[in-house]
Amino acid sequence: MKKQAVIYLDHAATSWPKPPAVGEAMMSILNGQAASAGRGNHNMALQAGRIMFNARQALATLFHVSNPNDIVFTSNTTSALNLAIKGWLKPGDHVIATMVEHNSVRRPLEFLKRTMGIKVDYIAINERGQLDLNEVRNSFRPETTLVVCSHGSNLLGSILPLQELGHLAHEHEAIFLVDAAQSAGTYPIDVAEMGIDLLAFPGHKGLLGPQGTGGLYISPQVDLEPLLHGGTGSQSEELEQPAVRPDRFEAGTANTVGIAGLAAGVHAVLEYGVKQIYERQWMLIQMMMKELAKLPGISLIGPKLGEPRMGLVSFNLEGRDAAEIAFVLDREYGIAVRAGYHCTPLGHMTAGTSAGGAVRASVGFDTTEEEVEAFVLAMRQISAQ
Repeated sequence: MKKQAVIYLDHAATSWPKPPAVGEAMMSILNGQAASAGRGNHNMALQAGRIMFNARQALATLFHVSNPNDIVFTSNTTSALNLAIKGWLKPGDHVIATMVEHNSVRRPLEFLKRTMGIKVDYIAINERGQLDLNEVRNSFRPETTLVVCSHGSNLLGSILPLQELGHLAHEHEAIFLVDAAQSAGTYPIDVAEMGIDLLAFPGHKGLLGPQGTGGLYISPQVDLEPLLHGGTGSQSEELEQPAVRPDRFEAGTANTVGIAGLAAGVHAVLEYGVKQIYERQWMLIQMMMKELAKLPGISLIGPKLGEPRMGLVSFNLEGRDAAEIAFVLDREYGIAVRAGYHCTPLGHMTAGTSAGGAVRASVGFDTTEEEVEAFVLAMRQISAQ
């Protein structure tokens, strides 16, 4: 991938640049098969349907899903999480979540808490991102129907033990929903082995696809109420949404162009190897953390050096505003990072950074050691000012 002059360290928000095949696949659809999938029997419509199924197959391979039709497309992780949460919970249900949840989990839960009377427990996580499984176990009630967690914190970078959490959920006859916004495509996920009933994922981050794409894996044992109702191109004579998947959850014309790009991104991930991507990003972040820790006034957030973490590190510089640091990095050094609250006030409460947020630098598979060195040099100069 050809890099631009900018040093891009904001992959946790959106990966960039995309593999060339992503743009090529999208242009191919626009120029050749830009019909509506499932909305006709002519060749272009059928070809659009094949493109969508190809994307489902690639995602099913990535996440070890048996039936590709159990993967439904959404516009992003937020849409997928809303479908999962609002499609499952009923009045009086109890939910177990964690203190690193993104607002895409917290806000739907709080909305249902206010409007439907559900109850929510947010399990504490320590500053290194570690969860006490005994506290989770002791939080179950007879009315607990859902356990939800962010696989990888977008602030701390910590990784939660999905297999153990999935086992606990099923042991108490609850279902397990995973927010894979930070881990899809960058950390191995096996829905069967990890006991995942619902997996929400973005297309535009670790899967290397375009914005406006994402999806939700729905276990065949789980039946959700659709979030959207409308045309599906199938069973149009019926008053209700079709029961068949994925049509039941995909009302309206699909983003075929974006999904074609997503498929190309997922194929690139499969070609690279998810394990190799994680190890590469972990190595780069360890290199970054080791050097940042040497700088006066820098405080790093999340797991310690040498511990597992996603491809990001958040930090603060004593006496300097996080937003100011990000501004200086961008305008004076051409380095793109993110600063602020990262849509996770719960995470900042956990990290003790609620007062001013934090700076976050995040790497991608094609980030180079030289770019990490340039970022550290810039921070060395900023910290010395």
